[in-house]
Amino acid sequence: MKGFDFGAWDPEGTAVATESVTWGEGRLHLGDRVRISPCRRADIMDIALYGRTAVVESIERDYEDVIHVAVLVDDDPGKDLGALRQPGHRFFFGLDDIEPLEPVEEQR
Repeated sequence: MKGFDFGAWDPEGTAVATESVTWGEGRLHLGDRVRISPCRRADIMDIALYGRTAVVESIERDYEDVIHVAVLVDDDPGKDLGALRQPGHRFFFGLDDIEPLEPVEEQR
């Protein structure tokens, strides 16, 4: 591609982690408890995890400014591996794919 410097793009450096993000009428924070409710059910994991409860492990914004929420599923026997950021035990969802289990903190 002419005029584009492929060496300048760093995919590892484009994601930005944050402690909280605006979510509906309030904010979603690390450690908040949620229910997984994928709206698209795009793959087998969306179907398998539907309705399960989880804890928000990280909130990340990608280079296209899209929010991704990594969760640790409560009844996953390997969730300790997810806490160590090992593959297969952290599951990523969009803000519209999760529901709060507790009231969200209202914005000020």
